[in-house]
Amino acid sequence: MTRVLHLEGQPAFMDVIVVGSLAYDSIQTPAAHGQRLLGGSATYAGLASAAHGASCGLVGVVGEDFRDEDRQLLVEAGLHLDGVVTAEGRTFHWEGEYSGAMGEASTLNTELNVFEAFDPKVPAAWTAPTVLFCANLHPALQSKVLEQCTPTRLRMLDSMNLWIDIARPLLVEVLNRVDLVVLNDGEVRMLAGDANLVRAAQWLHGELRPGAILVVKRGEHGVLALHSSGMLHVPSVPSPGLVDPTGCGDSFAGTLAAHLSKGEGPVGREELRVGLERAAVVASFTLQGLGVSGLVAMEKDDREGRLEALRALTR
Repeated sequence: MTRVLHLEGQPAFMDVIVVGSLAYDSIQTPAAHGQRLLGGSATYAGLASAAHGASCGLVGVVGEDFRDEDRQLLVEAGLHLDGVVTAEGRTFHWEGEYSGAMGEASTLNTELNVFEAFDPKVPAAWTAPTVLFCANLHPALQSKVLEQCTPTRLRMLDSMNLWIDIARPLLVEVLNRVDLVVLNDGEVRMLAGDANLVRAAQWLHGELRPGAILVVKRGEHGVLALHSSGMLHVPSVPSPGLVDPTGCGDSFAGTLAAHLSKGEGPVGREELRVGLERAAVVASFTLQGLGVSGLVAMEKDDREGRLEALRALTR
């Protein structure tokens, strides 16, 4: 038995639809630790998107243990939950640990729970958003979502090394159905079979549909993007206060989706650059708190100030 987290008065049209996981994370880092913290790719991407004023709907599944206060946090942030189903069982739970420079998490335990049977259903009223973001999911599920939605501007997609390993043909197929691909540098190298990042990125960009954009996340080294006009680079925001990098990539993508939902027609080079700068800024707030706390505490004035500081780095 399932039920939808329905709320009255939600708008039918959405600037951004995010399809991904809502989860509970148990996290250990050198700076902090916490048990069963609100997390998941859709959660981080949605919160970041809503923070930039986009009307954003989530599509996902939670268990019967999903806390009322977490549901309320999402609603108060401005997210729309008609696409989130509550299923019998427990919410997806991930346990991970970071050490050293916290470049990558070591997974200690994964309990898929209700997420194992997740079958994404985009509400009928949401099938034409401005931007659709398929967060990290099995490519077969991403394909199902792409069949349900016809965004008016952009299809975005994220993935991970696991799907490259076990579902490469399906992943290649969905990569060729979207307009913007977000991957990290290791995933790009893995797909291309080339340790040289520039060569690997150029090869992968050439394999995408004409006009598609490739965004390569490089952690503390910033982001590399390949656009029809050429390559561009945006640095990361220097931060002495790294607490927890969980969700940085998802909040980065959610911010980019929100920014691009405000435009029309093909994405221009400068529009992309500004979106990447804003995304880098939001990622820097995300890593300053445990779980979603840094993202939720982010204020607009602080965000705009940090954006100016980032731009000053390259002047």
